[in-house]
Amino acid sequence: MLSIAAVRLGCLALFLGLWLPLAASAAGFPELEKMLEKGFQISAEARLLGDGGRSGEVLGAIEPQRQLSPASVSKAYLAAAALDRWGPQHRFTTRLVSTADLDASGILRGDLILDGGGDPALASEDLWRLAQRLHQAGVREIEGRLVVSQWRFGPVECITTDRCEAQSRAANSYSALLSSAGVNHGNWCVNVAPGVSGEPARVTSCDSQSLIVGIDNQVETRAAGTGTEFSAERVTREEGDVMLLRGHIALDAAPRDVYRASGDPARQTARTLTAMLEQAGISIGDGYATSIEPPPASARSLAEVEGKSLQELLLHVMNYSNNFMADVLALNLVDTPRATLLQAGEAIQDYVAGLPDHGPVIMFSGSGLTTENRTSAQGANTLLESMFHRSSLFPSFVASFQSPSNGVSRFIRRGSPLVQDHLMLKTGTLNQPHAVRAASGYFRTRSGRWGVFTVLVNGTASTPWLNWAQVLDPLTQDLERMIEAH
Repeated sequence: MLSIAAVRLGCLALFLGLWLPLAASAAGFPELEKMLEKGFQISAEARLLGDGGRSGEVLGAIEPQRQLSPASVSKAYLAAAALDRWGPQHRFTTRLVSTADLDASGILRGDLILDGGGDPALASEDLWRLAQRLHQAGVREIEGRLVVSQWRFGPVECITTDRCEAQSRAANSYSALLSSAGVNHGNWCVNVAPGVSGEPARVTSCDSQSLIVGIDNQVETRAAGTGTEFSAERVTREEGDVMLLRGHIALDAAPRDVYRASGDPARQTARTLTAMLEQAGISIGDGYATSIEPPPASARSLAEVEGKSLQELLLHVMNYSNNFMADVLALNLVDTPRATLLQAGEAIQDYVAGLPDHGPVIMFSGSGLTTENRTSAQGANTLLESMFHRSSLFPSFVASFQSPSNGVSRFIRRGSPLVQDHLMLKTGTLNQPHAVRAASGYFRTRSGRWGVFTVLVNGTASTPWLNWAQVLDPLTQDLERMIEAH
């Protein structure tokens, strides 16, 4: 009997077969069509939204059913599935619990357990609030250990090269590993500032009065006006995570925050919370540990903190294309403990299966970092149209898309003021193993009608280079004609 993974890989092979040359109809996309001549693979569709359950008029299409990689446009699927599951006001809760007794002198006679609730945006500020609330509850000393429980999910098996490499070292922030008890998007942060000329730079923690990650500092402070250039890499040694800093910083340079993915997000949370507890005047007798076991059923809550609402989380997931938050949110969709990214992808697929006329879809993750994700322009537009007709969810959903005229991403500010003011979109980018540039979202016509559009552009071995100007410039020209004409 074939495993689920084998069946999914078989489906992927079938979809890859659809990459063979197909007859393209580029009606409505005359500028975008020119990319076909350069060897790029395209699935594109723009259509007006209908009413009363009727489909709207198709304004343009290029092989709209072709299965291609959507990259971070996958996050629109995640956002829809999450809103469908929980609603815009859902919040994830993180708790400090214990089965131990608290005596009259404030000593907790046992372990304190952080029950990781899967909050994708859990931050140092939240851990500080937990420490303060624990202090308010009368706790002054923990006789046992601080145990960080990631029983819901974590450590999550890596299925992308960057995340697998991040288990031992990382020179970026986006490859953060995943846990239901992760903090600060799975990243360490240190601040690098000039010291005394000729001496090492001054390095401090962004999240604590004391350093909570190891530092190997070889950044030299040089005279004012000499420029600043340094590198940062997190490596995991026997004693734990260490930030390797190399280079030089000018005496007149401004301090800089440096973020690097941690090697173990649950352990990072344990070290960070330990620092917060100590600053709150709460000592820990036996150090810290991490666990994949749930807290005992008899454990009582000593302190808790609620995270941001789902609609706020989606602003960060979509606007900043935060991969850690996206995949943690997707893992929360899995109903059983010890969730994997493949199960998270299947949960999104199960949601899509309930959308009439969507067609096939493959989701190996909610972030789109996995290059095997596949959908079509017609399918993505079906998703967008289904959300448009859900009046209780649509405001939160569409608000998570960016407007080119005032969105956080400068590269999307292309086209005339008309088209920039009439679009809301989500973009997706991949460069390996082949280039992907994808865009999907809503537009409003001159007369006020709503429409949806999706453009998936994938490169091949013979088209290794693809930038956003090559896609957004022709796309905005084509969309502007549609907006003007209707």
